[in-house]
Amino acid sequence: MALFAVDGSPKIELAWTYHTKAVAPNERAAGIAAFEATPVLADGLVFVITPFNQVIALDPENGTERWRFDPQLAQDRSYSEATARGVVVSGGVLFFGTLDARIIALRASTGKLVWETRLDPQSKDGNYQITSPPVVSGSTVIIGSSIGDNGRAEMERGTVRAFDVQTGKLKWTWDPTPPGKTGAANAWAPMSVDPKSDMVLIPTGSASPDFYGGLRPGNNGYANSVVALQASSGKLLWSFQVVHHDLWDYDVASRPELIEIAGKPAVGVLTKIGHYFALDRMTGKPLLPVEEREVPRSDIPGESASATQPFPVSGLFTSQKFVPRPGWCTEQFRKLRYEGLFTPPSVNGTLVFPGNVGGANWGSGSYDRERGLLFVAANRLATMVRLIPREKFDASGHGETGERWGQEYAPQKGAPYGMARRTFLEADGRPCGEEPWGALVAIDVATGKLRWETPMMVGIGGPLFADGLVFFGGSVFQPKLRAFRADDGKQVWESDLPNVAHSVPGTYLWKGKRYVVVCAGGHGKVDGEPKGDSVVAYRVN
Repeated sequence: MALFAVDGSPKIELAWTYHTKAVAPNERAAGIAAFEATPVLADGLVFVITPFNQVIALDPENGTERWRFDPQLAQDRSYSEATARGVVVSGGVLFFGTLDARIIALRASTGKLVWETRLDPQSKDGNYQITSPPVVSGSTVIIGSSIGDNGRAEMERGTVRAFDVQTGKLKWTWDPTPPGKTGAANAWAPMSVDPKSDMVLIPTGSASPDFYGGLRPGNNGYANSVVALQASSGKLLWSFQVVHHDLWDYDVASRPELIEIAGKPAVGVLTKIGHYFALDRMTGKPLLPVEEREVPRSDIPGESASATQPFPVSGLFTSQKFVPRPGWCTEQFRKLRYEGLFTPPSVNGTLVFPGNVGGANWGSGSYDRERGLLFVAANRLATMVRLIPREKFDASGHGETGERWGQEYAPQKGAPYGMARRTFLEADGRPCGEEPWGALVAIDVATGKLRWETPMMVGIGGPLFADGLVFFGGSVFQPKLRAFRADDGKQVWESDLPNVAHSVPGTYLWKGKRYVVVCAGGHGKVDGEPKGDSVVAYRVN
């Protein structure tokens, strides 16, 4: 693998490479798999989880396998996702969730099973899963869920569950939606925990279905929000909603960031729209100005789109207005409804910008406390969304969700409309918006203003800050890990990877050396991108 560095940058060398040889439970899972895990060091071992929930313990110095645990996933399910973003270790016990809706505790030193609890969702079809790691606060381990989008209106509710760390017994639950004709609003993205305050911060998604809200009138209170719960009891402390009555798949997909502003605890919220909100951690009140602004109205009968949406006065980290490239893209753009941010879906087709991949997504941000900066990989992709009247959708013969990265055709059963969406691309695969199509940015957490911005390709994954550098490897079709200076965003190093790293790198100190380790396996929903199973570690001298 080629290594490149410019004068004045740290010496970074390849330390080791490991191949997981992960085995999928079925052909469907193998085809859509995405290696999105962040390796973590705990108790003298580096832990990695494969897209199929095999947990592997590695030697931190040379990558030798120490133990492996396979939860034996159910083979009879059509999984909507095949990924796992990490594990958490606390008190010598490793916790993780599975694609078939279990939470499992292992002895971290040996990989021996401590306990296993099944969540037992109503749906057994593979649409209810756990893809992000749990969090631990004291004697409580807390977990969310991933729920397949748009198959039907009455999806599983996005219940957050907490278990006793020693026994696996259920301690409490919290539901973001009331019982009714819809569900979801689930916490599929990474959560955050503040043990000192006995607080867990929950990022919630949209209520089901994504693109028609006539069955869920009102703002859908705890959907598309950051919700603070008491970690020990599940008691609601506060909530802050970033999108009212979501019609665009604008989940809060990023981990709530534990930051400080003027020496006081705060929460940084990154959205798919490219908005940054700074909240008081104890109250949820905005620390930077937020305005409710009028947005376009829906023309769909029975829809109850919100007349206003919250906007940060500062804190914009990606483009807010779509500008098409000349030629075919401009011609197609003129056929779509587009009145700026929050233009509702329509029967004739609506342009949604930023699209459902962000802005920010599950890769979240990486916080530099000393500089007061939050580093984010921000996308600038547009999506075309069209509602299809029920009779026309059913007559077309398409009854099941067909989803790839950035495109979907789904029935939204129980709603009067099915839906179709597709990333707005030219025939050669290039995005139809003006360049750049992505960027690595540094947000000043105290002001919301951008300190710097480095153009990049579209990315799936997230950055890592360590020792004055920001590492990122998630750019689509670019199998490289790069390092940028935290002060100004200038690239100072890169290394070829076996595959694209659609993940967030991890870091640790071992025997006085800094290691940066990344999972590089491509993404099964990105057509044409090769897949692999590599874990690659670098030593920073």
